[in-house]
Amino acid sequence: MVGSSFGGRRERVELTSLNERPAFYALAPGGWRDYLTLLHPPYTAWHLSYVAIGAAVAPAFDGGRLGATALAFFLAVGLTAHALDELAGRPLATSIPDTALRWIAAGGLVGAVALGLAGAVIVSWWLVAFVAVGVFIVLAYNLELFGGAFHSDVWFAAAWGAFPALTSSFAQAETIRWEAVLVALACGFLSAAQRRLSTPVRRLRRHVAQVEGRMIMKTGAEVEIDERELRQPSESALRALTVAMILLSGGLVAARMLNG
Repeated sequence: MVGSSFGGRRERVELTSLNERPAFYALAPGGWRDYLTLLHPPYTAWHLSYVAIGAAVAPAFDGGRLGATALAFFLAVGLTAHALDELAGRPLATSIPDTALRWIAAGGLVGAVALGLAGAVIVSWWLVAFVAVGVFIVLAYNLELFGGAFHSDVWFAAAWGAFPALTSSFAQAETIRWEAVLVALACGFLSAAQRRLSTPVRRLRRHVAQVEGRMIMKTGAEVEIDERELRQPSESALRALTVAMILLSGGLVAARMLNG
């Protein structure tokens, strides 16, 4: 039994033999592979690209600040958020013990907060506000606090798209600039697009037991529809967008580092 959610409350579901993997990036279950799968590597890299993009649009660029910000978001999103999500309903069907997931979640959050507070001392005390918002988002979204009010597509876009970009830009510029707001909004819409693509894919992989159907072409030809036919376009788009975001953010950072 695993749990999943599509912008609303989680529900426990049973993986069927239709597709054994709960995600296109999930490795074969067991051992160290479960821990790697837990990171949701493509999506974690995608969201960290927002951190890089936010830093790259700041008027001044500091590689050390970017590294610290990226590490903080990796700990908060890659570890804490994903460990809490797995603990809540096992959507990835890993065999990682509950105790280990709790330690991963707690350790990631403590590490992220520590980095944020260190940044507040070095950069600006206003970073404390960003740290507080980040902690609230991680807990409210992944634990579905307040009746799941913050576990929605809108909050996903704001929390995992716009917020990382805006925070990273502030860590560089020590103020909120209008161009950073525009970039943060763009990152939010990109996260919304990711959510729209990934939601039906997760439904097919984790909830659907059987798919039957056909398309009748104008020529009269018939095309059988199966589970793979339905999810392949979205998963291909997700893979392509992940690579595009990594290359885009890497290119922007390289340009800032080489050109000042």
